[in-house]
Amino acid sequence: MQLDDLLYRNFGARSLDELSDGARAAGVDKMQVDLGLSRDPGERFALWSVLYLLGSAPDLDVAFPDPDDREAARNFMDLMARTDEEPQD
Repeated sequence: MQLDDLLYRNFGARSLDELSDGARAAGVDKMQVDLGLSRDPGERFALWSVLYLLGSAPDLDVAFPDPDDREAARNFMDLMARTDEEPQD
């Protein structure tokens, strides 16, 4: 799943910078519904990852019944935390 396509499908835009607060909230709601309905592990991970970056992801045990998927999500969270800590040049 391409990030641009995921953003366009859920937000109607390829960049979140151009969205109003209402459009952003509506897109997050749509992604949360899609996450709950999807059975494809890759799609679920992509949806959850974007929701995580937007501060709206459900808890890991809710989003990922499979322990390996939960571990992958934890690794993603750790990588994002390290990115925030690295000094910017």
